[in-house]
Amino acid sequence: MTAQLVLTTCPNIDIAKTIAQHLVKEKLAACVNILPNITSIYHWQDELQCDEEAQLLIKTNSENFALLNDRINELHPFDVVEVIALNIQQGDKHYLNWICEYLK
Repeated sequence: MTAQLVLTTCPNIDIAKTIAQHLVKEKLAACVNILPNITSIYHWQDELQCDEEAQLLIKTNSENFALLNDRINELHPFDVVEVIALNIQQGDKHYLNWICEYLK
């Protein structure tokens, strides 16, 4: 099992909290950190956008990614949702073991 850090952004803190709570309660994630008040600059529908968003840092494993991705897309209001998974190459073994144990 490979531990992963999944990143997604939300339009506000309330949506971020709702998504985070669902992911942890449903054991799709062991932990979700919410970073409020990030600024995202991106190109969408032929215009440059600048929005305040909340960043989710989701700790999970590769086995859960497909279900986690589907759940984020179900709960998220955006048409195109940023969901990026990064495999965790190294980390404290106790913390990584905790992620694995919680997600069993």
